[in-house]
Amino acid sequence: MATIAPSRSVPAAATPGARWTSVRHLGPNWYAAVMGTSIVGTAGATLPVDVPGLRTVCAAVWALSLVMLVTLLGARSLHWLHHRDQARAHLLDPAVAPFYGCLSMALLAVGGGAMVVGRDWIGLSAALALDSVLFSVGTVIGLAAAAGIPYLMVARHRVESASPAWLLPVVAPMVSAAVGPLLVPHVAAGQAQETLLLLCYAMFGVSLLATLVMLPLVFGRLVTGAPLPLALTPTLFLVLGPLGQSTTAANKFADAAQGVLPASYAHGFTAFAVLYGVPVMGFALLWLVFAGALVARARRQGMGFAMTFWAFTFPVGTCVTGAEGLAQHTGLALFRWLAVGLYALLIAAWLVAAVHTVRGLFSGALLAAPGAPRPVTARTR
Repeated sequence: MATIAPSRSVPAAATPGARWTSVRHLGPNWYAAVMGTSIVGTAGATLPVDVPGLRTVCAAVWALSLVMLVTLLGARSLHWLHHRDQARAHLLDPAVAPFYGCLSMALLAVGGGAMVVGRDWIGLSAALALDSVLFSVGTVIGLAAAAGIPYLMVARHRVESASPAWLLPVVAPMVSAAVGPLLVPHVAAGQAQETLLLLCYAMFGVSLLATLVMLPLVFGRLVTGAPLPLALTPTLFLVLGPLGQSTTAANKFADAAQGVLPASYAHGFTAFAVLYGVPVMGFALLWLVFAGALVARARRQGMGFAMTFWAFTFPVGTCVTGAEGLAQHTGLALFRWLAVGLYALLIAAWLVAAVHTVRGLFSGALLAAPGAPRPVTARTR
C-alpha cells in the first residue's frame, strides 16, 4: 500500500513535501512504483474469474516489477555510497522519512508475487528461494521502520500536522503478515510452521494497532486543518493499504492454518477471516468513496500529474486481494465482482501513473535537479 513524494512536474508551492527525484537525490519514495506494479500481477493472477491469457500477462508484469526492484536497489546503493549526507537527511526530514516503509513493502510485494505468479516463469524452487530472501530482509527492514520512524518523529522531527504518509512505516509489518503464510507449506512441519504462522499473526497485530493509533490523527488533521495540497491529495488512498492488506492477511491465515494449527484454532482463523474481513472491507469502500471525492475536488481545482499518483495502485491492489479472499471463504458472487471491479480500477490507475512516469523519465522532468531544498528541521529531547 503506497506512494511517493511529488516531483518537480508540479508547482513548488503546491508540493511542500517535494523531494529529490534526480538520481543524485534519489529518495526511498520511488519504491512505491515497484509496489504498485507488483500488486497488478499478484492481484490479477488470483482473480476469481477465468480470463484467458490474464495469468501470462500478470507474470510479465511481475517480472517487470522484479527488474524495477533490482534497478532501484542498485541506484539507491550508489546513492548511499556517494551521497550519504543526503541519505541521512532523508531520515531527518519528516516529509521523507516515512517512505522508508516503502523499501520493505517493495521487497515483500515482489517476493510474494514470485510465489503467486512468478513461479510460472522461474519455477517453484527459484520462486521459493527468492521469496525467502526478500521476505526475510523485507520483514527485518519493515519492523525496523515501524519502530524507528515513529521514534524519529518523536525525538528528532518537528511535525506540524499529520499526514497519510505516516501510515507507510507501520503498515509494512502487515505486508509481511500477508506474504508470510505463502511460505508456511514450504518449511518443516510442526514447530517451524506454527512459529512462522503465529509470527505473521503477531505482525498483523503490530501493524493493526499502530494503524488504529495513526488513523485518527490523519482524519483529525483533515477535519480540523487546511485541505491537503493538491499534489498530495492522492496520498489519502494510503489509508486503504492497512485495510485491504489486513483483510488479505486474515484470509491467508485461514488458508495456512489448516493442518498446521490445532483444529479449533484453524476453524477460528477461518471464522476470523470473514468476521474481520467483511466489516473492514466495508470501511475500505467507504474510505475509497471519501478519498475519491476529495481527489475529484482537487482535480477540479487544477491538480495535475505528480508522482503521488502511485498512491492509487498498491492500496487499491490490497483491497482487490482482500475481496478475493472473502470471495473464496464466503462463496458469494458479491465479493467476486467486487474484486473484478476494484481490479479494473487498479489497472486504470496503474496505466495513468506508469504512462506519465515513463514520459517524465524520458523527458527528463522527473530527473531534473531540484531547487534548493527546504532546511531540515529537527529537535532534540
